[in-house]
Amino acid sequence: MRYSQILLPTLKENSADAEVISHRLMLRAGFIRKLTSGVYSYLPLGLAAIRKVEQIVREEMNRAGAQELALPIVQPADLWKETGRYEKYGPELLRFKDRHDRESCLGPTHEEVITDLVRREIHSYRKLPLNLYQIQTKFRDEIRPRFGLMRGREFLMKDAYSFDVSDAMAEIAYGKMFAAYKRIFTRCGLAFRAVEADSGTIGGSFSHEFMVLAKTGEDTIVVCRSCDYAANLEKAAIRLPAEDPSVVELLPMQKKETPGQRKVDAVCEFLDIAATDLVKTLVYLADGQPVAVLVRGDREVQDVKLKNLLGAADVELADDKQVFDATGVPTGYLGPVGISIRVVADQEITRMQNFVVGANEKNHHLIQVNMGRDFTVEAVADLRKVTTDDPCPCCGGPLALTEGIEVGHIFKLGTKYSESMKAFFQDSDGQEKPFVMGCYGIGITRVVAAAIEQNHDQNGIIFPVPLAPFKAIILNLDCKDEAITKAAEDSYQRLLGLGVETLLDDRDERPGSKFKDADLLGIPFRIMIGKRFSKDGMVEIRRRRDGFTEEVDLQALPDVLQERIAGEIAGY
Repeated sequence: MRYSQILLPTLKENSADAEVISHRLMLRAGFIRKLTSGVYSYLPLGLAAIRKVEQIVREEMNRAGAQELALPIVQPADLWKETGRYEKYGPELLRFKDRHDRESCLGPTHEEVITDLVRREIHSYRKLPLNLYQIQTKFRDEIRPRFGLMRGREFLMKDAYSFDVSDAMAEIAYGKMFAAYKRIFTRCGLAFRAVEADSGTIGGSFSHEFMVLAKTGEDTIVVCRSCDYAANLEKAAIRLPAEDPSVVELLPMQKKETPGQRKVDAVCEFLDIAATDLVKTLVYLADGQPVAVLVRGDREVQDVKLKNLLGAADVELADDKQVFDATGVPTGYLGPVGISIRVVADQEITRMQNFVVGANEKNHHLIQVNMGRDFTVEAVADLRKVTTDDPCPCCGGPLALTEGIEVGHIFKLGTKYSESMKAFFQDSDGQEKPFVMGCYGIGITRVVAAAIEQNHDQNGIIFPVPLAPFKAIILNLDCKDEAITKAAEDSYQRLLGLGVETLLDDRDERPGSKFKDADLLGIPFRIMIGKRFSKDGMVEIRRRRDGFTEEVDLQALPDVLQERIAGEIAGY
């Protein structure tokens, strides 16, 4: 492609609306343009990068035995009502009625549609296992769309769905997709980690997120420095230390006056204790109903863990008025002894003795309290946020927190959708059984944005070779010189003939402007044909990734460039 002919409206300044690197650079490089909030047009180079991701995804999905199809984006509400998600999914689901007053929605995901298709077409175990995928536009009506393609309302996604006869076979399907995803993101040239994750609104018993590591990532993930363990904050498990075999004398519970001491730090200072010797009682509203949650004084509740324990669709920390209405006690003096609402506790509380809690009376706390003797709880579970002081739950090694961008998510759905939608097959014994399902998504457009977040410098994008819209850009540094112009044209044609995707910058612009635009676009190799060629027939090849520059004879250019490109790809 010739620069003079391509639609490539680069910008000199950053957009005031762009908050993150990928958004700023994709606008400046002429890859995307905003149509409305969270909705973007993909211009030629932006679409070319997206197509690179699609190609890799298709190749690896096909290699794993999946079959591509295409499903409608408009979905009847009746299907969503069968699974109960029409009401539960929330305002991100764009609902509307057609001219016949039939309720429909724009698909944010396709579990219901694919399950309906399979229940109509597959009736015997002989047709299983089955894995179907599509690459299609999705729409989620985000309340705050931001960060360009990182969190838009309309986006391109690959979603796949597996159907199996048993949990054991579904495990095999899940493993195939896990391996395929690792190959996909490796081939994309990205540094990533697969992390244990919560299943969220999709549901199911188990899931992994694939996170591109980037300092600008909007998600924090927990990784072990000694083994392969990784999880997002919602799923990161807490490893309790071994129980102390020594016997601790359980002291009698006593009430202490603590006038005006409501905060943990203030109570600890007043009673001369450490925060590790105090148990906080926090009131949450789970689907509107109050529940007291016990955690150690220096810990924080992980809301998703609590939601999963309670089986609630939503949990939120109660405000002072809601606390008083539910318990009759002002915030800061709550405790589990004699409290009038249900109580659950973080597992760490089971290892504590003779601790301090609120007395459920203003200006008072209880000391030397013990669970089991002085109060009981409805359930005990891992309910708190992980910290870097916690050991790895797998190997006991040190943990670290790092930032990441979710680009893929795989779910072990089980029979959640097949049972609710009565999607059954006949097994080898003639018995009807529900399909055991899996779900596997990749944000195609988000992968491009994440690649830029991970690969850029002060001058612009640094595309990994597999995702670059062009592998090389030829800069004609003197369009008025016939010999240079002919060399640039000949080199362009030779590279195209060899299948090397090349952009020829044939604009009558100053060399400095061409250098800046080439860096901004992030094309992996820059070929400069200028005065040095006029002098001794040599051209320069510059690698965008690290600025390494070498001189080669014009005739050797295609061979050298192909070798350099192959070397970059082999590195992934």
